[in-house]
Amino acid sequence: MRRAVTVLATGPQALVEDLGRPGNAHLGVPPSGALDAPALRLANRLVGNAEGAAGIETLMGGLRLRAECSCTVAVTGPSVAVRTAGRGAGSHVPVHLGAGEELEIGAPELGLRCYVGISGGIEVPLELGSRATDVLSGIGPDPLEPGEVLPLGGQHGPPVGVDELAPEQPPNRLAVPVLLGPRDDWFDRPAEQLAGAEWTVSAQSNRVGLRLAGPALRRAGRFADLELPSEGVITGAVQVPAGGRPVIFLADHPTTGGYPVIAVVRPDALPALAQARPGTRVRFRPVS
Repeated sequence: MRRAVTVLATGPQALVEDLGRPGNAHLGVPPSGALDAPALRLANRLVGNAEGAAGIETLMGGLRLRAECSCTVAVTGPSVAVRTAGRGAGSHVPVHLGAGEELEIGAPELGLRCYVGISGGIEVPLELGSRATDVLSGIGPDPLEPGEVLPLGGQHGPPVGVDELAPEQPPNRLAVPVLLGPRDDWFDRPAEQLAGAEWTVSAQSNRVGLRLAGPALRRAGRFADLELPSEGVITGAVQVPAGGRPVIFLADHPTTGGYPVIAVVRPDALPALAQARPGTRVRFRPVS
């Protein structure tokens, strides 16, 4: 019996993701990987995988899979309805699927992205050391389609039920800690501007970046009409295009940018941004 699952439905978007391919910026390749990395790590622990095994990242649910072998699955991220073999099952717990049985994920009431861990992990071919789908560069597997068969690796260990926990509920307002720089000097009183305004997450956001709607950030007078040569940027960079509305770069961001970066989001705040729906209110909190 082959170890595999078949994709029956994908919802708005379903991607194969692991912890990404960091360290390739010199090649122009983003780090990519799961936007909510703690959720993927948990899903893998629950099914007995190494934390970095490839799973599935779903956007607004709607994923349906059929197991072609006996396997264990777990769904993490925001709270969501899960059905296995036609019966209700919880999220954030390991669940057994027999060969021919199906997993179905509903739409989360809060948050955006759920993660599916499957015992053995998804073993599509590696590209630059990772199985992650990068929607900007096109590296990694294409977004999943109905009828696609995903091979699984061998099981590494037993499911770890000790990790079972109640899912966190994504808030509708975020206070995002940021470190100022490297181009905060391009802006008039940057810390005050960042801390004193509120933005909302735009519907034009995606895995490349979180676009914010709201007040425009003002440049310092001496930089008002200057252009910045392209320079390297990292995940969490808060770039300010000509219109003044910030963009927070996420895992599939370009590796260089020609607009000033006023601040960088602390890495521990990125998972919450991965779950921020359009309309979520965002404030920045400059920290030292």
